[in-house]
Amino acid sequence: MGENIYKSEFADSDYEAFGTRLEQQLDVLRDTLRTPAFNRHKPSFGAELEVYLVDKDLAPAPVNEALLELSGNPQLTPELNRYNLEFNLSPVDAVGSPFGAMDAELRGFLSDLDAHAKSIDARVVPVGILPTLREEHLSLEYMTDRPRYHALSEALARERGDGVPIKINGKDPLSMRGEGVTVEGANTSFQVHLRLAADDFARAFNAAQLTTPLVLALSANSPMVAGHRLWQESRIALFKQSTDIRLKAHPDWRQPARVCFGQGWVREGAWELFAENVALHAPLVPALYDSDDETTPPRLRELRLHHGTIWPWNRAVYDTSDGGHLRIEFRALPAGPTVVDMMANAALAIGWSVALQDTIDGLVARLPFRTAEYNFYRAAQHGLDAIMLWPCAHGGGLEERPVTELIESFLPCAADGLAALGVDSSDSDPLLDVAAQRLASRQTGARWQLDHYEQHRTKGSVDEACHAMLAGYMERMTLGDPVATWS
Repeated sequence: MGENIYKSEFADSDYEAFGTRLEQQLDVLRDTLRTPAFNRHKPSFGAELEVYLVDKDLAPAPVNEALLELSGNPQLTPELNRYNLEFNLSPVDAVGSPFGAMDAELRGFLSDLDAHAKSIDARVVPVGILPTLREEHLSLEYMTDRPRYHALSEALARERGDGVPIKINGKDPLSMRGEGVTVEGANTSFQVHLRLAADDFARAFNAAQLTTPLVLALSANSPMVAGHRLWQESRIALFKQSTDIRLKAHPDWRQPARVCFGQGWVREGAWELFAENVALHAPLVPALYDSDDETTPPRLRELRLHHGTIWPWNRAVYDTSDGGHLRIEFRALPAGPTVVDMMANAALAIGWSVALQDTIDGLVARLPFRTAEYNFYRAAQHGLDAIMLWPCAHGGGLEERPVTELIESFLPCAADGLAALGVDSSDSDPLLDVAAQRLASRQTGARWQLDHYEQHRTKGSVDEACHAMLAGYMERMTLGDPVATWS
C-alpha cells in the first residue's frame, strides 16, 4: 500500500484490467527472480518502526500531520491513524555492526521526534497497542486523510459493511466496533527486513515461519485493548479481525484470511507467495499505472500494490532498488518497549532464520504447517507460558514442549546464524544476552504491563490504572534499560 493512489472509486473494468495485469506480472516476476541480480549474496537488514502519539493526558493525540511538518524527516511517513507515525530505518549491510548502526539511528530519531512532539504537548510511545486506547479512538475521524487510506477503507467497507466488529477472548473478554481501517492502524509493530539471495529464500522463509512463534512469545508487548486484558500479544487477534472480509455463510470450507500466518511451507521460492496472493485474494484497490515493465528490473506496480493489501505475519518483499532484490519482512514483532529490546528481537528473528537453513527441510517434513500456525497463535495468546507442539526428539510424532524450553535450546544457534552473515560478535552477543535475560526473568513488555496494571487497579478505576501503568512504562522506556530489568 506504499504506492500513491489518487482515487478511491473503481469501475468493473478497473478490476478486470487489474486482474489481467496481475497475471501478466506474475510471469514477468518468475523470470526476473531467475536473473543473476537476484542471487547476489549481499545480505542486509532494514526495519520500520510504528509509534503512537499521546497528549498530555496520555490519550491518543491525532497530530501526525503536524509532527511530519515539524520534523521534516523524509524517512518519516504517516500511518493509517492520525495518532500513529512510521519511521523507515536506513538499510545496513549485515557485515560488521549492523545492529549498532540501527540502534544509533533509531535512538536519534526517537529523541528528535519526541522533542518536536513536546513542542505541541505530545509524546512518542513505541508500544504494540496503547493501553489508553479506547473504542472512541477507532472512529473514522481519527483516520489519516490520505487517498490510499480512503481507498483501502472504502474497499473493505464494500466487502464487509461500515462497522468492524471485534471479539477477543481473554481475562476480560472484549466486544466492540471500529470504523474503516482505524482498527488495523491501532496495531503498531517493529517490522524487520532481511535481504537475501533468491536461491536462499525458500529455506530462510520456512525457518522464519518455524521460529516466529518463539520470537513472538519472547517479545510480546500488547496485552490490553481498550482496558481489557486479552492475549499477551493482542495485536495478532486485533489485526486479523480488523481486515476480515471472509463470508461467514460458507462453513464447509476454510476461506483464506488477508491477515494470516500463511498457507503452507514454501517449496521452491518467493514467486509462490506472490502467485498464492493473486490466486486466493480478489483485488481490493485496483489502481492502474502506466506500463513500466520495460525497466530493469521491472517495477510490477500492480502486483506489488495487490501484495501490499494482504498481510501475512511474514511476507516476501520484491524491491527494485539497488538493481533489484528480495527480502523477508518479519511483521509479527510489536513496537517497544525499548530500542535495545527491539534490536534483540530482530537479532533473534534474523539469526534463527539463517542458522536453520541447512536443517530446515528435515524440520518442516516432521512438522505440519498447520501445527506451526497453531504454535504461532498459542505464542500470541499465552506468551512465555505457551505450550508448543514439536517433533519428538526420538522417533516419530509430535509432543508438547514449553516455549521457554524451545527458546533456550535454540538461543545458541542465533549467534551462529548472525556470524554466518558476517555480524561481529561484539554487535550480536549483547543483544542475545538481552534476550536470554528476558527468558530468565520471564518478564516481557506484556507481562510488565499486566503486573503493573493489576497493582494500580486495586487503587482506582480501569482508566486510572491504564493511565498510571502507561506513565510508568513511558518513564522506564525513556531510560532505555531492557524490559527484563524493569522493576
